[in-house]
Amino acid sequence: MVQLAPQFRILLACEPVDFRKGIDSLAALCRARLDSDPFSGTVFVFRNRSGTAIKLFAYDGTGFWLCLKRFSKGSLRWWPRSATTPLHPLGSQQLTVLLHLGDPTSARFSEPWRRLT
Repeated sequence: MVQLAPQFRILLACEPVDFRKGIDSLAALCRARLDSDPFSGTVFVFRNRSGTAIKLFAYDGTGFWLCLKRFSKGSLRWWPRSATTPLHPLGSQQLTVLLHLGDPTSARFSEPWRRLT
């Protein structure tokens, strides 16, 4: 089980990817097309063309994690589209909503940090 801590930097790839890609191919994709370092500890999130599956890809300092979730019913209701940037930042709470086929843009969350007085 992967824990999605609020401190994680999470980036969604706006364009769908071929889900036959494994760790090496996704690392190369991060470098070449997404202009990102796959060794940075960032959690990269990819979707397949039909929106019926998501892959989470991250390096934890000792190795790569590659997690796949294929939805048993339905498909993604929301995914960012951008002509200018290939990546879309997302918070850990928003990713949790997305992993349950929800729309993270319509979910309401409290502020992640607030000053105690």
